[in-house]
Amino acid sequence: MDDATKPVTLLAEDAPVRARPSTYPEPFRSRVSGRVKQPLGDLFGLSNFGVNRTTLAPGAESAILHRHSRQDEFVYVLEGHPTLVTDRGDYPLSPGMCAGFPANGIAHQLVNRTDRPVIYLEIGDRTPGDEGTYPLDDLKAVQDEAGRWVFQHKDGTPY
Repeated sequence: MDDATKPVTLLAEDAPVRARPSTYPEPFRSRVSGRVKQPLGDLFGLSNFGVNRTTLAPGAESAILHRHSRQDEFVYVLEGHPTLVTDRGDYPLSPGMCAGFPANGIAHQLVNRTDRPVIYLEIGDRTPGDEGTYPLDDLKAVQDEAGRWVFQHKDGTPY
C-alpha cells in the first residue's frame, strides 16, 4: 500500500478483519477460533509497532498463555469483561482498564468467560529476533529472517 492509498483516519470498527485468523498450528489454532483481529496499525503503514482491535466471542482466548523475549505488549479494554490470565493468577478486567507486559515478564492471555463479546486494543512493538514461550504447552515461537512466526515444539522440532 503506497502513501496515496493509506487512510488518514478511519472508524476502527470498520477496519478489515485480518485475512488469516491465526498462525498457530493445531491443536492450538482451534483454541483461538473465537478471536477476530482488525490490524489497525498496518492500515496506516506503521512498522515499529502494531495495533489490533480484537474481538473475543464468549469462551474465546486471545492467545495461548505466553510471554515474549523482546516484545513489550499492552492491552486496553474497550467493551466487555475479559479475564486476564497470568502465571501469577487471574484478574477481572472491565472497560477502561489496561495492562502492560514488558519483554520477559509474566505470561499472559485474555479469556472471555462471559456471554457477551469483549473488544480491546492490543499494542506491541516489532522488535526483531523476538521469541514466544508458552509455559503450559509444548510450543515455542521463533521469527524467521522475514519476521514471520515459526512454531516449534519446545525441543526445537517443527510443527
